[in-house]
Amino acid sequence: MPPESGNGYPSAPSGKTGGQREIIFEFTPIGGSVKVAAVDVLTGVEVSVTGPVGPASQRELQRIALAKLRLRLVREGYAADTPDVPPKGSSNSGGGIIV
Repeated sequence: MPPESGNGYPSAPSGKTGGQREIIFEFTPIGGSVKVAAVDVLTGVEVSVTGPVGPASQRELQRIALAKLRLRLVREGYAADTPDVPPKGSSNSGGGIIV
């Protein structure tokens, strides 16, 4: 999958301006559903979502998987070079309780 652009996705921390992260999407049919995995090539972070089979739902599941991956990258501090993203370990990290 080509690099994402124009969707607010954080730049890769390579130091190059304008660079975008490359995302790989994997679609796995499971009965009447499909599992969509999104993997950030730079970090190896992966997330997945599952939903119904169909062309419209495939695009929507891909969009949701990308949003979920972006959120996870932000929470894990991989997008700290982006101005609107708090650095890893800041008090405004999105909440939750670490046990």
